[in-house]
Amino acid sequence: MEIQSVWFYIWGFLWIMYFMTDGFVLGIGILYPFIGKTETDRRIILNSIGPIWDGNEVWLITAGAITFGAFPVVYAVMFTSLYTPLMLILFSLIIRGVCFEFRSQVEFKSWKRVWDACIFFSSFLAAFLLGVAFANIFKGVLLDDDYLYRGTFMDLVNPYGVAGGVLFVLLFIQHGLSWLCIKTEGWLLVRCERLAQKIWFVLTAGIVIFLGLTWVFTDLYNNYWETPALLIFPALCVCGLALNFFSVKHKRAVRAWGASALVIAGAAAFGLGGIFPRLFPSGINDTYSLTVFNSASEPKSLWIMLVVLGIFVPLVLLYQGYAYRLFSGKVSEKEIEAEEAY
Repeated sequence: MEIQSVWFYIWGFLWIMYFMTDGFVLGIGILYPFIGKTETDRRIILNSIGPIWDGNEVWLITAGAITFGAFPVVYAVMFTSLYTPLMLILFSLIIRGVCFEFRSQVEFKSWKRVWDACIFFSSFLAAFLLGVAFANIFKGVLLDDDYLYRGTFMDLVNPYGVAGGVLFVLLFIQHGLSWLCIKTEGWLLVRCERLAQKIWFVLTAGIVIFLGLTWVFTDLYNNYWETPALLIFPALCVCGLALNFFSVKHKRAVRAWGASALVIAGAAAFGLGGIFPRLFPSGINDTYSLTVFNSASEPKSLWIMLVVLGIFVPLVLLYQGYAYRLFSGKVSEKEIEAEEAY
């Protein structure tokens, strides 16, 4: 296997890790104003993600850095053609972090309402635009033979792009509800369990619709006809959906969260498996697409980076595993009275 192909799998793995970790935080941010009926509920929700939300973004930073280091041409073209949605995502994530830190600094209701609204809008915008960006990558953007983007921002807001945005929002909402089923108790837990069972049907319908639109607007299925083994990715998605539903129904919260992570991983891997060996397909002519071979760094650089990544990624996994285990208990009303609580 060529080193360039290895880096494609690493690149995909890092994005999947980001979607699985920060995805439930974005989902909770979208749900937050609606399921937090009281100030206590809202503080419990915020403190359920308080110790870990910023660590999750390590995967986003790493995915961006790897794109720059391993596929510099893709990095350059991506941040010019998708400049507006990517900058909006960045600003949304910055605003969300500011909201978490500033909300509890002043005890005025109007102050908190403003930050609560910002948490919702920033989380929704980031989740939606991530879906729009990746759906357009799967579909193919308007790249010419000089790797110049010949479209506008509104060209990205096409039916398939919007469907991808909606799908990401639904995936992250279900993921967030599964996390809250782990971290909450009492009536807040009951509300989360009931809503998770309802959203499941909407999510399932959204996945079916997106798969149908994928058939119409993209050529992702070509790889699956040529390599049937890739069908493991949609199969993982289906298994995760079924496991999530029954786990929530039978109050197996940890298993439900793991299952929703599996759905996200399967959905993302489905798209990545369909575009390989392309990284940034062209919607004008497939010969203009950026692939793992015509956009990668020199093999020597890739081998050096592989050694470095092999050292530090396991450390990040160990750290995150420790953090999740350390803060694995439910968030009680007593805990939110601590000075350092959100």
